[in-house]
Amino acid sequence: MWGAGFAYYAVLIGVFVTSLYSFRVYFMVFHGKERFDTHAHDSHGHDAHGHHAPAAHATHAHAGTHTEDGHGAHAAPAHDAHDDHGHHGGPPHESPGVVTFPLVFLAIPSVIIGAIAIFPMLFGDFFDGVITVFDNHPAMAEIASTFHGWVAYGLHGFITLPFWLVVAGAVVAWYTCLFRPASGAACRRAFSGVIKVLENKYYVDWVNEQIIARGARLLGTGLWQIGDRRLIDGLLVNGSARLVGWVAAVSRHLQSGYIYHYAFSMIIGILALITFFVLIN
Repeated sequence: MWGAGFAYYAVLIGVFVTSLYSFRVYFMVFHGKERFDTHAHDSHGHDAHGHHAPAAHATHAHAGTHTEDGHGAHAAPAHDAHDDHGHHGGPPHESPGVVTFPLVFLAIPSVIIGAIAIFPMLFGDFFDGVITVFDNHPAMAEIASTFHGWVAYGLHGFITLPFWLVVAGAVVAWYTCLFRPASGAACRRAFSGVIKVLENKYYVDWVNEQIIARGARLLGTGLWQIGDRRLIDGLLVNGSARLVGWVAAVSRHLQSGYIYHYAFSMIIGILALITFFVLIN
């Protein structure tokens, strides 16, 4: 029950946030001060003070020089300036008809077909034999009990909480983008900590990169340097070889070939065994 309530309020918050940033994009693109030519004016001003000055100086220096057809040598710089201005593409414009008309012809019939087919598709036998809704999933039955036609269903949406959350998001976006643009900066300063967490995506990427991934690399390096190179290769493999070599180097001195050396070794061994059994008893 608690999980369902949490999901319900999370969806409502998502409705408001989605409306807020969607209408913010709309207001920033289609309303307020035009910003599409800011870069063009900056580049033009920069060129006017930088690249165009030598051309003007060269034109002034060669003002008395004419070609054979009587035209001055300053025609080429004017052509270059025109090319630089046309490089920015001009102001934004509507999509051509080949893009706009198909979208219109798809949108209008979709509304009409949806209004006509909503009842037979959702509550009739349109999908009979194709989609089966079992009795233990009564969601469609509950919707059908309150469905009184597409007009009433559409008008009912205007009195629901999600619709007014959409309106609230649009109003907040209008207020912060058009009516009081400075309020957006003030809200950003007031909620700088929350905004920082959201911009860093709850630091999930940072935790993955700096803690999990780096810790995995450190663990792998430690297993390689200590576990593989020192313990396995150094101690077990090479160490056992060195131990065998040392034991062989010491034991080869016992193999002298003299019988009295072997007899003396046997006597020492018997003496050691007798002493062991005497001590443990």
